[in-house]
Amino acid sequence: MQENKQEKKSSGAWGWLGSGAVLLLLKGKAIISLLKLGKIAGPLISMMVSIWAYALISPWQFAVGFVALLFVHEIGHVIAAKRIGLPVSAPLFIPFMGALITMKKQPLDAREEAYVAFGGPILGSVGALIVFGAAYYYHSPLLYSLAYIGFFLNLINLLPIHPLDGGRIATAVTRWLWLVGLIGGLAVIIYLKSILFGIIWVMFAYDMYKKYISRRTKNQMHTVLKSFLIPIEDLQNQGYLIPGPEHKRELPFTTYSDLNRQQFVGVRWDNLDYYGTTTMPVQSLIGKVKVVQLDQLYVDASLHMKMTCEISFTVYDNDKYYEVPAATRWRYGAAYFVLAGVLGGMMYLVHVVGNVNL
Repeated sequence: MQENKQEKKSSGAWGWLGSGAVLLLLKGKAIISLLKLGKIAGPLISMMVSIWAYALISPWQFAVGFVALLFVHEIGHVIAAKRIGLPVSAPLFIPFMGALITMKKQPLDAREEAYVAFGGPILGSVGALIVFGAAYYYHSPLLYSLAYIGFFLNLINLLPIHPLDGGRIATAVTRWLWLVGLIGGLAVIIYLKSILFGIIWVMFAYDMYKKYISRRTKNQMHTVLKSFLIPIEDLQNQGYLIPGPEHKRELPFTTYSDLNRQQFVGVRWDNLDYYGTTTMPVQSLIGKVKVVQLDQLYVDASLHMKMTCEISFTVYDNDKYYEVPAATRWRYGAAYFVLAGVLGGMMYLVHVVGNVNL
């Protein structure tokens, strides 16, 4: 009898938990739908997920503090971008990879790119310094650990490797720093034993190879396929001659870029009285636009022709992007090395003071 009561109690508990889980799931979906309506939904959810992920391998207090330091670092980039009129996204957190922002408009030159890059480690260092002050005041081992990791992460970010902040700053100081990054990056990989950092280094090394060693790829012709929908039902009724699926021809085109430096290609087919536009994946020099396939299909009960075009192009490499005044190079270079030195010194200070006060 006692065993039956326990089974019923257990069954009732599981039933209650199951009902609660269903209710929570339904309400959770409603909550997520509401969050998606706001601009903070993505960053907030990614922040919570990151805290949860880091809490699996460390105390939750450390996880919260660590994600907060990442947030301060990314806000530094946001503030710097806003100061020079570059629209950016809110920070997005990726567990065990850090956080990032995306620029909705690319910098005009290397100086702007470096300015935005500086914002993260500068404000991030201020955040770590505040944590260090609190650690000293409260004699907190947790805060000392957070301060140390905060200084360390900002210092690692200054390594001159794309897409790290140091790699972007190097564009305005001297691109020879990228060579230092290649060598120093190997030392960091060996020291940290980090697979993620190894992947970043390999991608950077390959990019450097393409830019400065395999120069034959600089003027290499590339192709991209783009599709256009042409309404042809009225054209048929008006007596226009509609080409068949095997028809191929080159089309006249125009190209232009908007204020956000997104390049567009406009194609014209005079015989069909059609003009359409599409976007290019990178800034390019367009060679030709060729029709390679035609298919007829119905869209909203109206007959259309799907025109697939092959666009031939070479990637446009703007060397003027790296033209920075000498005074700016010296100023940014001095700031870069001073910041790196301060961060290294603060790591040593946290180590010494933390051991003395604990």
